[in-house]
Amino acid sequence: MAQSWAFFLLVVLCFCCVSDLICGSNGERVFLYPQSQKVSSIVSQRYRTAYHFQPPKNWINDPNGPMYYNGIYHEFYQYNPNGSVWGNIVWGHSVSTDLINWIPLETAIARDTPSDINGCWTGSATILPGNRLVIIYTGADPEKRQVQNIVVPKNMSDPYLREWTKAGNNPVIQPVGPGLNSGQFRDPTTGWVGPDGLWRIAVGAELNGDSAALLYKSKDFLNWTRVDHPLYSSNSSSMWECPDFFAVLPGNSGGLDLSAAIPNGAKHVLKMSLDSCDKYMIGVYDLKSDSFIPDTVLDDRRLWLRIDYGNFYASKSFFDSKKGRRIIWGWTNETDSSSDDVAKGWAGIHAIPRTIWLDSHGKQLLQWPVEEVESLRGNEINHQGLELKKGGLFEIKGTDSFQADVEIDFELTSIDKADPFDPSWLLDVEKHCREAGASVNAGIGPFGLVVLASDNMEEHTAVHFRVYKSEQKYMILMCSDLRSSSLRPGLYTPAYGGFFEYDLEKEKKISLRTLIDRSAVESFGGSGRVCIMARVYPVAVVDGVAHMYAFNNGSATVRVPQLRAWSMRRAQVNVKGME
Repeated sequence: MAQSWAFFLLVVLCFCCVSDLICGSNGERVFLYPQSQKVSSIVSQRYRTAYHFQPPKNWINDPNGPMYYNGIYHEFYQYNPNGSVWGNIVWGHSVSTDLINWIPLETAIARDTPSDINGCWTGSATILPGNRLVIIYTGADPEKRQVQNIVVPKNMSDPYLREWTKAGNNPVIQPVGPGLNSGQFRDPTTGWVGPDGLWRIAVGAELNGDSAALLYKSKDFLNWTRVDHPLYSSNSSSMWECPDFFAVLPGNSGGLDLSAAIPNGAKHVLKMSLDSCDKYMIGVYDLKSDSFIPDTVLDDRRLWLRIDYGNFYASKSFFDSKKGRRIIWGWTNETDSSSDDVAKGWAGIHAIPRTIWLDSHGKQLLQWPVEEVESLRGNEINHQGLELKKGGLFEIKGTDSFQADVEIDFELTSIDKADPFDPSWLLDVEKHCREAGASVNAGIGPFGLVVLASDNMEEHTAVHFRVYKSEQKYMILMCSDLRSSSLRPGLYTPAYGGFFEYDLEKEKKISLRTLIDRSAVESFGGSGRVCIMARVYPVAVVDGVAHMYAFNNGSATVRVPQLRAWSMRRAQVNVKGME
């Protein structure tokens, strides 16, 4: 039964947007958001994030070739040097020593040879024996075929690796072979070595109308031969973008270097970008057949696991040898209008780098913001022993509500009131989040966090949980509801959501961490079991007044044994003159 929040002054209006992003055959990202023909009067630099990665200006999309090399982190990215809409894409380049503060450098790869004259698309970096470094990326040739190219550092004595030299035999891989679509053949992975001593990469492709991660082998990383079978393929879709392939150990938050010996008991992860999001499978890499074998094959791709359940795409991971962890990045695009982006002069950010690992059961990946982001914390507030009864609301004061890091533990007083779980909800979790909004009462939940709220609550973003009981387990629904996030017209304002299993009889606490960064709300639920990245543009940000609350609209009382929040300082992200 629906019940209005005690503090709501207006009825929440529900929107439904059926599609947000599709991918063109030439590597272009094509958007289906409502496009306003008129620049909004409140376009403001206040929406520019303070500590998420973005260049000083213009368009950014996929992260490319992230790596740690000789004491420096490198982040390359798809970049338009000429404007804040997609087009003229080259490889931008920034460097860092801490993954948080970044120095902007010159363009790393430009469209200036026949093998990339029509596009410099996504690729990956691999460190070869002898500490030699190579990047393989997709280019579009004069016939607009997608081909794979190699670049190497021009001056190894330069710690920032500012200049890159293209291989003389580019393209090193061409789209040849029966059934291969030459316009859907891109985004090579980081390389790894097989038991035969040969290097391998996978390339996203459309093969005979199916999606595939094609497998290639090489002795020297310059001359490649296609293996007669894919690493993995599926008839569930026609193309996988931005594949990623890496090894993980169940229950071990440390990362594994795919080019080194993989320990016994390790699993492998195949990640792919499709359906406007990043999905993945967990399985084993069969050395004899040279193929990936998923632990579970689900015919309906709506049920595939996701890296992030919000605005997050084209992610790329790398092994961080400095701290022995695997880190993943993803692209988050704007959800306002193109005319707004032109007026702002920039479009797109990258999510906070995340440590990623496999849970102890070997069933799903867990993610958490890299520890370095905590260096921006200041002005901590701490509350303990709060109790949120039905309709309970607690305002979190004393922090910068536009730039904050909030950690909350929710403790359930009773798990007997959990409503029954309907497995059909898994087929369209966003629909269920729209129907089971933050004001709709249930047995346990909704409870969670409201951020970037205006004085009268006309604007707010709610990140919340609901608890359901299945036959053998408890299912937790996490939603990030943007439908009332802004009074501005023409925005994409969905209700994102994802489910995760939880042993409530063992751990009666559910954690929520949310990073608020002006137009970015990045949340991690259940210790990183579900992650939701969102973009919001409330008028309150421009007006300079916003509130933050912990709340409970469920029938069962929810305790908050610990609530901590910090104001977040501005990072030095690609600020000119940093060097």
